[in-house]
Amino acid sequence: MEIERQNHRVVVTGIGTIASQGTGIDSFWEALLAGKSGIDTVQSFDITDYPSKVGSEVRDFEAGDFMDPKEARRNDRYTHFAVAASKLALQDGGLDCSTPDPERFGVLVGSGIGGMNTIQEQSFRLFEKGPRKVSPFMIPSLIANIASGVVAIETGARGPNYGIVSACATGTHTIGESFRLLRDGEADVMLAGGSEAAITELGYAGFCSMKAMSTQYNDAPQTASRPFDAGRDGFVMGEGAGVLLLETLEHAQARGARIYCEISGYAASCDAFHITSPDPEGKALSTAIRKVIKEAGLEVEDVDYINAHGTSTPYNDKFETNAIKIALGEHAHKIMVSSTKSMTGHLLGAAGGIESAVCAKTIHEGKVAPTINYNDPDPDCDLDYVPNTMREAEVKVAICNNSGFGGQNATILFKGFEA
Repeated sequence: MEIERQNHRVVVTGIGTIASQGTGIDSFWEALLAGKSGIDTVQSFDITDYPSKVGSEVRDFEAGDFMDPKEARRNDRYTHFAVAASKLALQDGGLDCSTPDPERFGVLVGSGIGGMNTIQEQSFRLFEKGPRKVSPFMIPSLIANIASGVVAIETGARGPNYGIVSACATGTHTIGESFRLLRDGEADVMLAGGSEAAITELGYAGFCSMKAMSTQYNDAPQTASRPFDAGRDGFVMGEGAGVLLLETLEHAQARGARIYCEISGYAASCDAFHITSPDPEGKALSTAIRKVIKEAGLEVEDVDYINAHGTSTPYNDKFETNAIKIALGEHAHKIMVSSTKSMTGHLLGAAGGIESAVCAKTIHEGKVAPTINYNDPDPDCDLDYVPNTMREAEVKVAICNNSGFGGQNATILFKGFEA
């Protein structure tokens, strides 16, 4: 089939989220606006010997509610989340899987780590019981592209489908690349986002050894993630998934879909600086921000809100603030910036998926979720971080930033839809 190359407009018509605050976008969004943290003491394993004891766990989740229980047992928890969020996005968007041409219905749902639970469990089996006890489903369960494959099997989507792995920028890259596929006419419908389930003994041991996670607030878990606050001491790991249903405007209008907002720009860049530390000057991230504004045909003064990467680590928050100021100049002090990681924790490869969902809801609802636990301003972080309380405001243009180990940055620009 010959592909028609043209610039199609791309819109967000459905949102699916799995997070510690609840299943589905409605409960998740209400919790964010209320400033409700999903962070608590980790309960899924014995945390006694770990320096960091807090996490943002998804509880009361049953994979069998979203897929055949037998198939669920053959897949990792991160895939369970991906399937659930994808089906919730379709449900929210009112799209029956039989509606789109399956050849033009694609899936890009990535993961920064993939099947961490599977890696850990099967390693125990190998060393405790020998190689014959390793599951034949181990490899397909752990690889980071399998979520997109399983979502396609569950939905019948036979269009573009692959895995993107860029650490904590994964979810944003998947949405951005899906935007390009739709814009260029290679698909009509895409499910795009990220999924992660790395709250395990092995995952915690690795991040604790890096001294990347918060350790000072174990006795007050809901205060542990405090982006841009002077008392921040590390990120809090979260788990879950965020998936957007994206369509070309023509496809969405033909079926009378509700439209949350439009995607008008996407950029990817690399710091080329250090494998884990962001560039102090923020050159590559600031370039990405400027690129999405230009691609959208806008000026920096048009930006109203940024959902920041805002990890609550000493370096990231300071350097990201600097990058925003470089990109927007004086206008940086006139916009709203918030980090919803203060409530969700850091969902790693799923961060961009769930934070893009926040941007879409922000534009559609005219409400900005706060950065909670912002009590002691850091002189190096001097923007309007929407501290502690939700704010009602008209947001016509929102930007989502995410950065990952390896120096990889991804930025998406969302704007209010106008026919």
